[in-house]
Amino acid sequence: MKQKFDVITSSCIPLPLENVDTDQIIPARFLKATDKEGFGENLFRDWRYNKDGSLKKDFVLNDPSYSGCILVAGKNFGSGSSREHAAWAIAGYGFRVVISSFFADIHKNNELNNFVLPVVVSEGFLKELFDSIDKDHKTQVRVDLPNQTVTNLATGHSEHFEINGYKKHCLENGLDDVDFLVQNRDKVEAWEAKNK
Repeated sequence: MKQKFDVITSSCIPLPLENVDTDQIIPARFLKATDKEGFGENLFRDWRYNKDGSLKKDFVLNDPSYSGCILVAGKNFGSGSSREHAAWAIAGYGFRVVISSFFADIHKNNELNNFVLPVVVSEGFLKELFDSIDKDHKTQVRVDLPNQTVTNLATGHSEHFEINGYKKHCLENGLDDVDFLVQNRDKVEAWEAKNK
């Protein structure tokens, strides 16, 4: 899942629902696993599958006219419990970016820690994205991490988004927290020697 992040241009999968919580993203019955592998197939499990395991044809992830590595979600995405498994499922499915007008803080950080970029946009821009995707399921969005912009290529409209400088550095360089510490080991050891 560790991938360097620069500029991503992709079509999108729309989920215009507000208050999507982590239990809807990955139901609690899947939390016993401690390995990140395989969570993508259970992303939105109860919305994607019938009880017999067959696909629910009316759910957006099962609609072949939608594709891409960007999820466009309604306001207050990732609320509820702090389970990191929700971010594992999003990354495991293949999403690189989630766009919403508001994220629950813990879930937002869990996405960043799993190399998924949460992009916060205004409610007006989010509505425009949903409208563009509804009109043309192939609508493309460009997410430019170095310049911190997101652009709806159907309209040409862009917005700037905020990101913690440390997390931006880690995403751009494909580093998790441990990788970052290892990369800066000499600085850590020099600080420890100086501050004994």
